[in-house]
Amino acid sequence: MKIKGILNSDIARALADLGHTDLIAIGDCGLPIDRDKKIDISLKLGVPSFIEVLEEVLKDLSVEKYILASEIKDENPNQENNIKNLLEDVDCQYISHEAFKEKLKDVKFVIRTGENTPYSNIILQSKNIF
Repeated sequence: MKIKGILNSDIARALADLGHTDLIAIGDCGLPIDRDKKIDISLKLGVPSFIEVLEEVLKDLSVEKYILASEIKDENPNQENNIKNLLEDVDCQYISHEAFKEKLKDVKFVIRTGENTPYSNIILQSKNIF
């Protein structure tokens, strides 16, 4: 039995299948997600939190760029700061929330968390490790 890293087999398998420039997303409990792309780990409101999930994913994924909804700047600046602290040396792109939802069509999968604060969503672009 695996005892380190991400124990959720769906997430571990999906991360292992990623290639360079592939996109994944981590979203709050309200983000509209295509059922075929959703890995739902929400338990109840706030659990697990967006940041908890992002922290664990970043231990297994090399990221070259990330995308946030521009609305996070005004609606959830604390969460934006938490994200920037975790990804301080990574390029960030801001797009409208509507464009963000449209961009979800390009992601391989979306991890749905129990997070219930506004605009706690991110798209991560995988980086080549060579």
